[in-house]
Amino acid sequence: MSAQPTSTNRPSDSRRGILWIVLSTILLALVNVTVKVLTEDYPVIEVAWARLTFNVLFLIVLFHRKLPTVMKSARPGRQIMRSLLMGVVTVFIFTSLYLVPLANFTALMFLAPIIVTALSMPLLGERVGPHRWAAVLVGFIGALIIARPDFSVLQPAAIVPLVTATLLALYYISTRWISRVDGAMTTLVYTPLVGAGLFSVAVPFVWVTPDLDGWLLMAAIGLLGLGAHFALIKAFEAAPAATVTPFNYLGLVWATVLGFTVFSHLPDGWTLLGAAIIVAGGFYIFHREQRHG
Repeated sequence: MSAQPTSTNRPSDSRRGILWIVLSTILLALVNVTVKVLTEDYPVIEVAWARLTFNVLFLIVLFHRKLPTVMKSARPGRQIMRSLLMGVVTVFIFTSLYLVPLANFTALMFLAPIIVTALSMPLLGERVGPHRWAAVLVGFIGALIIARPDFSVLQPAAIVPLVTATLLALYYISTRWISRVDGAMTTLVYTPLVGAGLFSVAVPFVWVTPDLDGWLLMAAIGLLGLGAHFALIKAFEAAPAATVTPFNYLGLVWATVLGFTVFSHLPDGWTLLGAAIIVAGGFYIFHREQRHG
């Protein structure tokens, strides 16, 4: 018999899920800044390989005595498919960034929470009320204000980012689903395995030997990425996907702060307005969850 879904009726579940997803966005923003530094000197495939491979190495260190136990899954096939999905999403993200401008890509990726909200009812059986829909749409408006994509977003090359957003939404949903049958540690261990294997096959063709700083930064994205995915898993374990997913928009806020701190990219007024809308929408749904659970 499958394990029962984690209860989401208690107010503390939603609050905990929201706090976990906020932590995940902070860690992912740190990963992205570090990746941006690394990709100035190393191929993106190599950086992606480093992130997932160091994920695996850190997991082996953490669970070397308990690894056989931790890897016992009620649905190992689903775990492997989720890990494969993560690897595929990574490939599509890199392809999308190659095909379209960054602003357009960013705007299209924030369609993922809307897709999650739309699919969480038929795929997860979760109730999606008007307040959650409003939180997603408000966050998306804030994201559009920050990204301000031009009409080239309608070019055929936008098809790949749209597929990427859909795959990313399915990854979020698969994380929520697997949390109903496996613990967070089991899911964490499975997450990078398939992707690390796929990139290990590709990386020899583009390999550039890192210097000491490069290795340290690559190890850092592995550790930070591991923490981000653990926080993501815990978020979906604690609360419904449609509740926590809108808080992914906060990643734009952290990216703005880190972009100014590290690269001296000063945000303009439109960026600040969009960030304010995202934060306001996030705090509104947080307040709703505290009152109603």
